[in-house]
Amino acid sequence: QVQLVESGGGLVQPGGSLRLSCAASGSIFSIYAMGWYRQAPGKQRELVAPIISGDSLKSADFVKGRFTISRDNAKNMLFLQMNSLEPEDTAVYYCNAQVEAGSGYREVWGQGTLVTVSS
Repeated sequence: QVQLVESGGGLVQPGGSLRLSCAASGSIFSIYAMGWYRQAPGKQRELVAPIISGDSLKSADFVKGRFTISRDNAKNMLFLQMNSLEPEDTAVYYCNAQVEAGSGYREVWGQGTLVTVSS
């Protein structure tokens, strides 16, 4: 069984930075894609930054280069570095992975970590 656990969220001042972490565990044979999503109050969940097979990295247009996705293969972790945070970035941030596991293809979501940007 594959599990994703996010951490690193919290309260930060506008203009500040946070680094989110996502730890993957379980019997993962292959990862097709993974990335970070977020869901703000009263909004639909949206893609923030994806990473696909081949380590191709891309961020959504609305973050305007402020966010950077990265991966540590040795520790089986995914990260999201968020800089110049704005109140509009307040949301629950979710780690997502599309994997081939023992039970076949699965899309896995973490429980989310709350980021609050407020003065």
